[in-house]
Amino acid sequence: QVQLVESGGGLVQAGDSLRLSCAASGRTFSSYAMGWFRQAPGKEREFVGAITSNSAVTYYADSVKGRFTISRDNAKNTVYLQMNSLKPEDTAVYLCAAGLRARSTADAYASWGQGTQVTVPS
Repeated sequence: QVQLVESGGGLVQAGDSLRLSCAASGRTFSSYAMGWFRQAPGKEREFVGAITSNSAVTYYADSVKGRFTISRDNAKNTVYLQMNSLKPEDTAVYLCAAGLRARSTADAYASWGQGTQVTVPS
């Protein structure tokens, strides 16, 4: 398994941008697909997006498509989530996850980070 640590969250205003990072330990990062999920208080964990191991394909939830971008740097063992035009409904803990396939379901990912809080006041 790979160890994951997210960073970059914070309190921003609606319309602002944030870039989240997820740093992975281990030499096998480049073999994993990576996903981003989010969880708001009292709500189910929600798929945000995913990227294949070689960055060839990315997937996004409809709610973030066109505003969020996932990228990765395998040389740095890091995956990023660029979030633009943030809305109050984007407020959540954002978690990254590693798995064998880029999928939209949480059970496809075996390793999870602890998450980073993003707050966009209304």
